[in-house]
Amino acid sequence: MSGKIYLNGHIDVPVDQLEAVSAALTLHIELTHEEPGCISFDVNPCPEVPGRFLVSECFVDQKAFEAHQARTKSSAWAEVTKDIPRSYEITTEE
Repeated sequence: MSGKIYLNGHIDVPVDQLEAVSAALTLHIELTHEEPGCISFDVNPCPEVPGRFLVSECFVDQKAFEAHQARTKSSAWAEVTKDIPRSYEITTEE
C-alpha cells in the first residue's frame, strides 16, 4: 500500500499573465479540494518574489495524486498556465 503523496514547490507567473492565472486559481483550488483523496491543497503568493505562488499539496496515495493530475490536464487551469515554469518536488510517505 502506498503512502501519502506530497508536492511542494512554486510556479513563477509572468506579470502579464498574473490576472488570468489569479482568476483561474480560485476554481482550481475549489475543484481540487473536492477531489477524493485530497488531504490538503494550498497555493499562496510568495511574500518575497513577485509573481511566485507557493504550492503545497497532499494526497492520500499515488492513485489519488494521479487522478488529480489527470483531471487538471483538461482543466481551465492547465490551459491558462500551460507555458508557465514550475519547480516542484514530489515525495512519498511510506
